[in-house]
Amino acid sequence: MKNLARLAVFLLWAGAVQAQLAERKVLTLEGAKQAIRAAVSEAKKNKAGGVIAVVDEGGNLMALERLDNTFSAGANISIGKARTAVLFKRPTKAFEDIIGKGRTAMVALNDFTPLQGGIPIIVDGQLVGGIGVSGASSAQQDEEFAIAGANALMLGKGGSGAAPSVTYLPSDKVAAAFVKGAPLVEDDGYKVHASHRAEAGKVEVHARDTDIIYVLEGSATLVTGGTVVEGKTVEPDEIRGASIRGGNSREIKKGDLIIVPNGVPHWFQKVPGPLNYYVVKVH
Repeated sequence: MKNLARLAVFLLWAGAVQAQLAERKVLTLEGAKQAIRAAVSEAKKNKAGGVIAVVDEGGNLMALERLDNTFSAGANISIGKARTAVLFKRPTKAFEDIIGKGRTAMVALNDFTPLQGGIPIIVDGQLVGGIGVSGASSAQQDEEFAIAGANALMLGKGGSGAAPSVTYLPSDKVAAAFVKGAPLVEDDGYKVHASHRAEAGKVEVHARDTDIIYVLEGSATLVTGGTVVEGKTVEPDEIRGASIRGGNSREIKKGDLIIVPNGVPHWFQKVPGPLNYYVVKVH
């Protein structure tokens, strides 16, 4: 009887322990190499250099590659960017922006490289590692290459064994978002907005995002290109203005698709009635 009682207690304890354990995804060495291959491919397309580092969820280096003619210090910098992205679970550009706005005390943190170019790698909502790039042609390019490497895993393109997650939004939620206009999906690499307008807006210039616009209903006069009048930076990489001097004016309507590359001014100059449209922002 004592043995049976002990066995029962053990089984209850084992069951309690198992209930507290959650399945975790782990970044494999092959997955780290796949992320580096994707970043290297993007760098070569742009005829740029760079050092790419991938770390695990604890910030430990798993793989590193240095392209020809990249300065040697880039190795330590890229590792620092990857570690910072993992340990703080945010792209490193966020910290560079915060410090640039005056919060300089953050530079005193240990294991902290607040330079653009570090991206956390998240698969199915779990942080599995980070990737950092240094030594490309610009800080923005560092980040673009890091995003390409992270996306190879996050979007299920790599040999990491990680399957892509599917985002599903029911029709009632989508319809509700169009009432006043609201973001539907916001990811590190893209955003999907349900946009609604009932009147003209301000001129917009996105330094990083390319807007892919699909008109669902209504019509408008859209002006693109030209020169922004009374342009002001309202947040990093975002400019707003009162109007456009010059530019191309076109009438858009239901079913039209417009792609506005980053850096191109665009302005809904006239909106005669309710206008609903999807915007996919890619950066």
